[in-house]
Order: sequence, then structure tokens, then C-alpha cells
Amino acid sequence: MKISYNWLKWYIPEAPSVDKITDTFTFHLCEVESVEKIGEGENTDWILDIKILPDRAHDLLSHRGIARELASLLDISFVDPISKYKIPESKNTNLKIEIGSEKCRRYMGRIVRNVKVGPSPDWVKNHLESIGQRSINNMVDAANIVMFDCGQPTHVFDLNKIKEKLIIRQAQEGEKITTLDNRDLVLKNSDLVIADEDQVLVIAGIKGGKTAEVEDTTVDIILEVANFDPTSVRKTAQFLNIFTDARKRFENDLSTELAPLAMQELSALILEMCPTASFEDIVDVYPQKQEIRKLSFSSEKVSKILGLDVSKEEIENILKRYNFEYKSNDKVFEIIVPYMRFDLNIEEDMAEEIGRVLGYDKVEITIPQIKFEPKVNEIFSKTNWARNKLLNEGCSEVMTYVFKDKGEVEVLASASDKKFLRTNLVDGLKESLKLNQNNAPLLEMNDIKIFEIGTVFKKDIEEIHVACGDKKEIKEMTLNEFCLNTSSDAFVQVLGSPVQNSQKEQAQPDHSEKHTNGTFQKFIPWSIYPFISRDVSVWMPEGEDSNKLKKILIENGTNLLIKEPYIFDSFTKDGKTSYAFRLVFQSYERTLKDEEVNDIMIKISHKISENSSWQIR
Repeated sequence: MKISYNWLKWYIPEAPSVDKITDTFTFHLCEVESVEKIGEGENTDWILDIKILPDRAHDLLSHRGIARELASLLDISFVDPISKYKIPESKNTNLKIEIGSEKCRRYMGRIVRNVKVGPSPDWVKNHLESIGQRSINNMVDAANIVMFDCGQPTHVFDLNKIKEKLIIRQAQEGEKITTLDNRDLVLKNSDLVIADEDQVLVIAGIKGGKTAEVEDTTVDIILEVANFDPTSVRKTAQFLNIFTDARKRFENDLSTELAPLAMQELSALILEMCPTASFEDIVDVYPQKQEIRKLSFSSEKVSKILGLDVSKEEIENILKRYNFEYKSNDKVFEIIVPYMRFDLNIEEDMAEEIGRVLGYDKVEITIPQIKFEPKVNEIFSKTNWARNKLLNEGCSEVMTYVFKDKGEVEVLASASDKKFLRTNLVDGLKESLKLNQNNAPLLEMNDIKIFEIGTVFKKDIEEIHVACGDKKEIKEMTLNEFCLNTSSDAFVQVLGSPVQNSQKEQAQPDHSEKHTNGTFQKFIPWSIYPFISRDVSVWMPEGEDSNKLKKILIENGTNLLIKEPYIFDSFTKDGKTSYAFRLVFQSYERTLKDEEVNDIMIKISHKISENSSWQIR
């Protein structure tokens, strides 16, 4: 929200420098996003863009709210202008207001006759323009000034465009309205509106309509100050995609007790602009008054929460600065919560309030002494143990789909082939093995062993199971059974090697291959990225060693050639032998593109062509 420094000084003439105010906000209230200087000389002003969070939007989305907060924080005087307002004399009224929805919590209306619509005074224009608002005419500007000054949105109707009475009700399904910004909207029956006997005039708390718009020819008006349910306002505004300053305040909830102040200020402002205007009595429909709330807390509890020794005298000083009504008994305080402070509900809220006023920099930094004894998560421990054991046995882990076309536990709103949760892991592993077997010949993987650790869903229970197997057989058991019985014949057959029956001691099979020179080759995991295969067939003179061609393929295949090229076809004809080699390319870092592999194959073709006795088929 944008705040004018000059506007604040109306309420706090002793206001310190802008830098001091900025620091006070930052360390005690909220973030100041920017400070901008506008104007020159006597017209110089500073505009602070402050970020008011939702917990204080009830009382701080206004200049008056910010000024009162700042005065309390700095312990300086706050000038309440209410006593300076000129109260207009009023006559009897025939204005009728009917509330037909509980979403309207209070509605105040007042007829003002013989107004003169025209430009606003310079001070009104300057105030509005300083915070980025456009001046329209004196009646609309007066309503906007009140909203940005005290935080209560207001509205002005042209009385002569309204038939009989104002009705606050739910919209009829499909009912239409043209807003002040010329948008044609279709309403739902969940939207709250202000209407007359014939049509909708305003979307309550959000946007006015063209029907009762104040124009240059308007002479009689109705002032509206109301309070609406915040949830209703937000839902309607979101559905209609409307963002207004009024919406922002209503959706964060406003006290119904703010309405009389706004009506008093709006009336005084219009009287100042139109001295000859005639005011009628205020009609106030207030179905259920705001409850008085009380809150008790102790200085000992506040000190414990803050980790700071806060005395009774310090708390009393803060309560007086913020004009709290309170009673104290020893170290226990009972306050009457101000009607605007919806954020104060429990003892911890008061601790936070006192802490931020005192300054969190006064809280000593101490690390709490916690006797921490870590607890072992049994399921995680067993799962991790089982996973490591199976990986050490040469198996690869897979994760299969939980949703199936049949089972014992049905899920809602799912595809027809995914309406149930799986009852076993075996079915998923079979499908995974089938898919992996399709690629096994290309990678010369004769033996694929996979496993999965996952939850299965029976009608009355959920269990974590372990399943492991190869193309010959798949075995499945519960996680507990696996951890206790890993030496059972069933899993020995699947894993292909004996294991030790202990959760702490794991069998460590030897997966490395011994070279002829006695050294060991380090195991390299499979790449997670897809491979690309290419075939090349070459005519060579009969009897010439195919390893010569293989050497060229290896030397020019780059590091993307993940395995030695192998012959998958050969035959002899007319004194020549055709050798067909298959090359498999794959990266450990990315998915290969055809262009990369094509460039390698072009290079290989050039090398083969350098031998005049060879010919690529």
C-alpha cells in the first residue's frame, strides 16, 4: 500500500524523518518496499510503499491506521481529527434499506440533496494523485479519500436513478450488470449485490455499476457505508476477475464498528465541498453487532515465549501507548481487544505484539538445550537395508505403477484402467522385465535381474512388499519376511547366490571381472538415458581380418560408443565377404540427438572409404 508522508503528518505532526519512519516500520511492523520523493519545494512529499500482511490488513490499510500505529511505536502524540469534523444538520428521511442476505453485516445509507458535482479541491487531487489515484469528480473523490484515509470503502449513488429502496440481496442466476469501467458481467446466485426494485446497482464490496453512476448533472445522492462478508467478496471478485482497492479491504475483513466513522468523515467532506447541500438522517441497518472480546495474559508467559524478561511496567507502558482498555492483577492482564484488531486472539498474539514493540533485537540469542536422542525409523531402516542388499546382489531397482485395472481397493475419479490400487508387485515386475528384455540383445545383457520395494493395498491392510526376479522366476514377500528370511531357498534361487541370514552382515558378492593381467575392472552403472543403435555393412576382400574394420569403428566411435561393435551378419560372394557391424551409442549425461550420431557415422564412412579395397554396402 502506498502511504503519503504529508498525509501522515495530518495525524502525527511530530512525525520524524522519512528515514526514521522507514526504519521503524522495518524493525517493528512490516517491510518497506520502496520510498519515492515527489514534488519540489513546499510541495515535496515522500511516498512509502509498504507491504501490509493479511494479519494486520484489518486496521493498517489506511493512513489513519498507519499513523496511529506509528504514533504508538514512537510514543508520540496522535491528533484525532474527529472533533474537527463539521457535523451537518440533518432532516427526516424516507430512505428505505432492506438487507436480504446474512452476507451483509451492516449497511448505512444517507441521502444528500442539492450537491454540485464538479472538480475536487486541489488538496484532494494532490492527496489522491500522490498515491497513484486519479481524480474523477468531487463526489467520487470524497469516497476514495475516505477509503484511503480510514480504511473503510464507501460508495455514492445518484438518488434519482434509484427506484423506491435499496435492497442488499443475492444475485439471481444469470443477472447482468455493466460496471463503471464498462464491463458487461453475468452474475451467479452466490454473488452479493445492491439493487433497487428493478435491477442490480453494485456488486457488493467490489465494483459499482453504470445504472446509478454519479454524473455532472447529478443533484441528489445516496452515501453508502457498508460491511460485507469477506469470504463472499473474495469468491465473487475471483470469479469475475475484478481487483479493486475496496475488494482488498473487504476480503481481509473489516470491523463493522468502522462504518460510523467513515460515514461521519464522508459527510463532513461533502459538506466542505458543497456548503449548500442538505443532509438527511442516517439509516443504519445493523442486524448483529460486533461482540466485545477480552483477552488475558501474564507477564511471566510473555517473558517465557519471547525469551526476554518483560516487566509489568513495560507491558503497561505498551498498553497505554496503544490505548488498550485493561485491568491488571499482580502480573496478569485482561484487555478489551480493540474492535479493529482481529489479529489478537490468544496469549501468544499478545506476546508477539509486545515483542515487536519492544524490538526483537532485544531478545538474546541463545540455543535451547535439547537432549536429542535420534530414533531409528524401523520401516525406513529395513527398506534401506533390503535395497542395499539386493543392489549388492547385482539387481537393479525399478518402480512400477501403483494403479491397476483390478484390485481390492478402488479409487475415485480415475481412468477405467487405473481404478484400483495394486495388490502385488509381481505383475508390475513382469511387465518391466518384458520391456527390458526387448533391449537386452542390443546391450548384450543376457541376464536382467530387477527388484522393487513398494506398498501393496489389500482390502483391510496396506503392506510393504519386496519382489525380485529375472526372466525365469519372480518371488515376492513382505518386507519383514525378507529381512528375517533372506537365506530362504526362494530368494537364494532368485538372487543366484547364497546370502547371510543377518540384518547387520550382508553378503558382498564379487561383480567385477578379472582381466588376464590380474587387475579388476570397476563396475560402471547403466546410463539412465536412451541409446541409439546404427548398423554398417562393408564388403572386404575374402579372407581379410574383420578386426581391422572393428578397430576403425572403435577409434572413430568416440566415447559415446558404449560397447564394442559386434558382427551380427556376414556372408561371402564373388571373392568378397560382407561384414555387418552393430554400433550402440549412449550418453551418461543427456539424451543423444540423431544429428550427433549421424556426424560420427559420416566420419566412420570417410575412414572406411580411405581403404580402396573396401566398399560400404
